[in-house]
Amino acid sequence: MPKLLLATTNQGKLREYQHLLSGLPFEMVSPITEGLDIYVEESHPSYEENARLKATIYSRASHLLTLADDSGLEVDALGGEPGIHSARAAGENASDKDRIAYLLNRLKDVPWEERTARFVCVVAIAIPEDNMEICMGECHGIIAFEPRGSDGFGYDPVFYFSEIGKTMAELPLDIKNQISHRGQAACKARTVLENLAENVKP
Repeated sequence: MPKLLLATTNQGKLREYQHLLSGLPFEMVSPITEGLDIYVEESHPSYEENARLKATIYSRASHLLTLADDSGLEVDALGGEPGIHSARAAGENASDKDRIAYLLNRLKDVPWEERTARFVCVVAIAIPEDNMEICMGECHGIIAFEPRGSDGFGYDPVFYFSEIGKTMAELPLDIKNQISHRGQAACKARTVLENLAENVKP
């Protein structure tokens, strides 16, 4: 069975992709299982460019079919911030709790109706010595006044779906993966990978 490298060291993201892509005819591996110690500076101004960069670097290092992504939270009241800087908005070594606290502090005087936001995810699939496939997903919600829920990671506990009445961190994984930005991008990526499966050598 050919390998598919999931190019992330984020364990929460890795678990989600393993669930989202389960059943595909690939052995899903990670940088850790492949002995890859690579740091990619996500310095480009767009999600797509950063996803392309990560997929390319990891694919060249591993010689494997590689999936990488870049994602972010865009808050309307903050002019689209933190955006591509979502993971580093509260500092390079900030925890998820630190990032949420930093975000909520910036929004402390913003009323409910103005706390609209969206999550964006761009997936890049690098095919060794061939080309690149790009898939995108996004979902819309509101930034809650305080965290709720213990599942998920990142900003999930404050990303609230009005139509469901729950934050992303309160949703069962199956439901989250149907409506999340990463779930939508991965659904498109799944179709790409199914088409590639017959042509990728083990």
